[in-house]
Amino acid sequence: MRLGLSSYTYSWAVGVPGSLPEKQLSAIDLADKAASAGLKLIQIADNLPLEMMTENELIALRNYGEGKGVEIEMGGRGLTPGHTMKCLETAKLLRSPILRMVIDGAGFEPDLNTISAIIKDLLPEFKSREIKLAIENHDRFKAREFEKLIQSAGSEYVGICLDSVNSMGAGEGFEEVSKILLPYAINLHIKDFTIRRVSHKMGIIIEGAPAGKGTLNIRELINKLSFSDSCQSAVLELWTPPEKESEDTIRKEERWAQESIEYLKTIIK
Repeated sequence: MRLGLSSYTYSWAVGVPGSLPEKQLSAIDLADKAASAGLKLIQIADNLPLEMMTENELIALRNYGEGKGVEIEMGGRGLTPGHTMKCLETAKLLRSPILRMVIDGAGFEPDLNTISAIIKDLLPEFKSREIKLAIENHDRFKAREFEKLIQSAGSEYVGICLDSVNSMGAGEGFEEVSKILLPYAINLHIKDFTIRRVSHKMGIIIEGAPAGKGTLNIRELINKLSFSDSCQSAVLELWTPPEKESEDTIRKEERWAQESIEYLKTIIK
């Protein structure tokens, strides 16, 4: 299993709605950060939508990454047939072995039957390009529903991008989610977190933490995945709580990234 960085490792540096830095982190910058950290993988997701780039730009990015010894995994959001094909063609140009997709997109929240039909229709396109579809467990569906989607596809070309926090948005803790979805994982998002009760005791807050400093048992998770050949990449993501000033937030995010990388290198060889 290879350790990599994500465009969601540096969400604030890339830019989030309502908070765009003066100089936004680019895909090239992310490749440089990975190479400087001694890593050989980056996953570029929907906050840096590569499918909007031209073919020449994508080839230049791919060549730049290869020159740095960094492989690029493609990520997108919105599993409509047209958009998924656009992302798949982008993945092919980048020589990405997987296409990580979040199902929902702007104005698109399909039911399970619709999603299943879309996946089955697109499956020959994934097979012909030898790229696997990694569906991320996101907020709206339960783990058993994601399992049903994967089983319905019935193909080694469809699996799970297993995220360690997202399913809390659907009311499920990661311990239960991982029991269900670990067997289908072809990509892992390592995102550590803390859970604390608010001062008035009527509610809790879930926030990000540097890897190894939160609640997630990363060592046990990696150990479980090591018994399978299906999951080939583990990508660091961060939910960095913002500071008052944007510059301070970006500096904090960078500290968290460096701290997380050093910790994860002790676990993922």
